[in-house]
Amino acid sequence: MQSEPETVCNVAISFDRCKITSVTCSCGNKDIFYCAHVVALSLYRIRKPDQVKLHLPISETLFQMNRDQLQKFVQYLITVHHTEVLPTAQKLADEILSQNSEINQVHGAPDPTAGASIDDENCWHLDEEQVQEQVKLFLSQGGYHGSGKQLNLLFAKVREMLKMRDSNGARMLTLITEQFMADPRLSLWRQQGTTMTDKYRQLWDELGALWMCIVLNPHCKLEQKSSWLKQLKKWNNVDVCPWEDGNHGNELPNLTNALPQGANANQENLGQCKSLEYQHLPSHKFLEEGESYLTLAVEVALIGLGQQRIMPDGLYAQEKICRNEEQLISKLQEVELDDTLVKIFRKQAVFLLEGGPYSGLGEVIHRESVPMHTFAKYLFTSLLPHDAELAYKTALRAMRLLVLESTAPSGDLSRPHHIASVVPNRYPRWFTLSHIESQQCELASTMLTAAKGDVRRLETVLESIQKNIHSSSHIFKLAQDAFKIATLMDSLPDITLLKVSLELGLQ
Repeated sequence: MQSEPETVCNVAISFDRCKITSVTCSCGNKDIFYCAHVVALSLYRIRKPDQVKLHLPISETLFQMNRDQLQKFVQYLITVHHTEVLPTAQKLADEILSQNSEINQVHGAPDPTAGASIDDENCWHLDEEQVQEQVKLFLSQGGYHGSGKQLNLLFAKVREMLKMRDSNGARMLTLITEQFMADPRLSLWRQQGTTMTDKYRQLWDELGALWMCIVLNPHCKLEQKSSWLKQLKKWNNVDVCPWEDGNHGNELPNLTNALPQGANANQENLGQCKSLEYQHLPSHKFLEEGESYLTLAVEVALIGLGQQRIMPDGLYAQEKICRNEEQLISKLQEVELDDTLVKIFRKQAVFLLEGGPYSGLGEVIHRESVPMHTFAKYLFTSLLPHDAELAYKTALRAMRLLVLESTAPSGDLSRPHHIASVVPNRYPRWFTLSHIESQQCELASTMLTAAKGDVRRLETVLESIQKNIHSSSHIFKLAQDAFKIATLMDSLPDITLLKVSLELGLQ
């Protein structure tokens, strides 16, 4: 800027195999990233390589000098920088002239200009002290002055490093995590039995997600993974380390943050246009003929969504389950299904239906298993045009909500609709139950719409609704939905669907 006086900075940059391995600058600016002067010199070196003279390592140049030249070289060097180097020069001279000195026990001498051996590790320069200082500063600000944004920028930098396979990614995340663990507020919250803010917990979530990326990285060596496991266990054993499920059992539900209801909840966030196009890129090592990175990614996503898992204790963790599931499904919806992907959907649906205790769509599941309504609705709509039988089988299996099943039922169970008179044993710690029930209702409504005109399927869906849905308001909503679908303007009323509407209305 014009108001600032021009300053000259002394900058030194060391390179090793196209990486900047160390930097020094006399400007004294302290930051995690390189100062403007280092960046300027780097760009100058890239854009005008001919202007930066390339020298042999200094040890090679010295080797070519005779005794007189060497003496002249040393004396001139000391004269130019006598205030800085004279004490060091005298000390080294004394050690070299001493027969028993440590310096004389070592063969040769170091050369900072020679570069590293081809087998040596090389990584980009990272000022570890500055990373720690900056994270400590951001955390001390407690989310004010844009500190949360700054921390997210650091997380983004770690992601960028991981993408570039830069080993500093893990180093930087370790430094960040250590500062998070040292945050004095953790012990304060623990003593007071209060919960951390949602914004702060989201930062911890991002820490966990990044560590997952690191430990699952297929390019890492076993010894690295072993050291990370040791480190993660060490952090996990610290008393103040936050729990994913909640804040040490003292968390009170903040039901004002309830999840959005209904079919448009995510819009029985997606405002940006879907500009991404997913394509099949062939995998170098085929597991089976026709597989690509896309098919593998889709299959892994389906496996993950279908896993049986127990509902966690805390409100935040329960909301997180719903959020993560909906985010993953929204990603999958951006992928256009072709014949190859439809085969994968079929295969996974069958696996999940026939799977044992690992599957959330298995025949027998734990009473507190996280429901599969949202995932099953996605599977149903995806499979319906290609394999209607499998689509219905999957959706009907997912309709159950066992946590609401009473352990001691009362009333006449010979007729299905009398099940509504059973007082359900609602677990108070299922804080997202209303959201889950609305998703169950959405799944049922989707099946009713698809089954219009098919008497057998409509009766099966009706039985499933009467058996599994316990909320009178949702049964009434389905009665309304069935009536609307049955009396659409462009066709004759569907008598079976009208009967379904009547049955549900009576119930």
